[in-house]
Amino acid sequence: MTVSELLEVFLPHLAGICIERVSRIGKSVRIQARTGTSQAACPACGGVSERVHSRYERRLCDAAIGGQETLIHLLVTRFFCRNPACCKQTFAEQVPGLTVRYGRHSTALLQTLRAIALALGGRAGARLTDRLATTVSRMTLIRIIRALPEPALQAGPQVLGVDDFALRRGHRYGTILIDITTRRPIDMLDERSADALAAWLTDHPGVQIICRDRAGSYAEGAARGAPEATQVADRWHMWRNLSEAVERTLAKHRTVLRDLPPLTPPTETGEAHTPPARPNAQPPARTGPLAERTRQRHASIHHLLAQGRDLRAIATELGLARNTVRRFARAATPEELLVKDGTGRRPRALDAFEPYLRQRWNEGCTNAEQLYQELRERGYRGAPTTVRQYLQSWRSDTIRRPPVSSAPTVRQATGWLLRNPATLTVDEQRHLDALTTACPPLAMLYDHVRAFADMMVNRHGHHLERWMVAADADDLPELRSFIMGLRRDLDAARAGLTLPYSSGPVEGHVNRIKMLKRQMYGRANPDLLRKRVLLAD
Repeated sequence: MTVSELLEVFLPHLAGICIERVSRIGKSVRIQARTGTSQAACPACGGVSERVHSRYERRLCDAAIGGQETLIHLLVTRFFCRNPACCKQTFAEQVPGLTVRYGRHSTALLQTLRAIALALGGRAGARLTDRLATTVSRMTLIRIIRALPEPALQAGPQVLGVDDFALRRGHRYGTILIDITTRRPIDMLDERSADALAAWLTDHPGVQIICRDRAGSYAEGAARGAPEATQVADRWHMWRNLSEAVERTLAKHRTVLRDLPPLTPPTETGEAHTPPARPNAQPPARTGPLAERTRQRHASIHHLLAQGRDLRAIATELGLARNTVRRFARAATPEELLVKDGTGRRPRALDAFEPYLRQRWNEGCTNAEQLYQELRERGYRGAPTTVRQYLQSWRSDTIRRPPVSSAPTVRQATGWLLRNPATLTVDEQRHLDALTTACPPLAMLYDHVRAFADMMVNRHGHHLERWMVAADADDLPELRSFIMGLRRDLDAARAGLTLPYSSGPVEGHVNRIKMLKRQMYGRANPDLLRKRVLLAD
């Protein structure tokens, strides 16, 4: 394979120029090249010219090669325009796929920088370009974003999603418009008024279905801008409004919740407690280099003791401290030095008095100071703090705590009424049955909630009128206010419970806008934010 063939495979954007030299200077690769054209077309009038004005060198940053920064020194030609009526007298030739007017980056690198800028923004994008050996500043990335053209939109989508987002929370809000079919944003409005939405719908005809929340301004704007379109109220917002009505109803009957048994019965504590006994099972013998060294030292020290040697002589011969030799000499077996029980600790002075302590504890004496005085009479020479720490584990198991009332809360009961019955535990179902049995209004409320959930899940929107009549007949003021809201937006609510469309994709893009605002805090002006929202992949 020749050099030109290799260029066409690995560097296709450089195949149209003549490469004269490739060198490496520092951490960058320098490519000396020139164009081989003898004529070029004027970018203004399109006329072809062969009359050369001059030649000059352009410096272009290109995509990294082998993890190294790449610079192209390209010799290009400037031509005279032969059209006397043209506004340009001279023009410079452009290499297709490599150069653009006034560009300092190659086309391939510019596409990469655009993708990085739209995905990460200024500072984060600049840090990534540094890792990619194509370092640019954050301001360069921001300028690249602002220079991108916006997608042309002549007509509106068939299914449109509308929702608001905060440009400045609590002060200024905008509107995001989403194509529900493709799940991509198509436009952003600087306000969330009915006039702005109506004007956009008038300028972009063709919208047949509008998915929105239950805000009155969007309902009015959709009715004015696209009167023939079907408005769809979001099911999640309707269910949330119903949950608020359920919670208000339960708050009104919270006295019934207090009479219910606790969710988990309190643990009963007896009058007397026996401290936990130590495990009787012998722990397995320890293994490893330390255990073997301990056994060898114990055998050596006791062998020398059997020969009549004193501790000082043994310490000198074995190179150990006298206290270490004394400790080994007092241990009958090496296992006493390694482990006493399953806890892995060495014997303590109080272990010899444990049977007496356990007996006095079971007799009801739990005062550490009194037990310490009794132990001193029996030969204990330790500190009183040691006795208190020794008894602490026993004491934590014998403290009797008052039973904590865990009567169901309003929020818990609201979850029982709204959740799928198949997801309730046995305890929750038992309390729900007790709640509906003790309070007939809550039983009626539960029936209406289950009927609405069935209508929403199975898309039986044609049953909505019948459901509202049945629910309105019961004396449930909080539910009645929810029904009044549905009647004001009846057509959109019925469509939301019938059609498969929802505002889910719109809510997802609203969360993405929040991320973009945090990512470019301080520079996320509406124009820059608009470009990143509309042009990102």
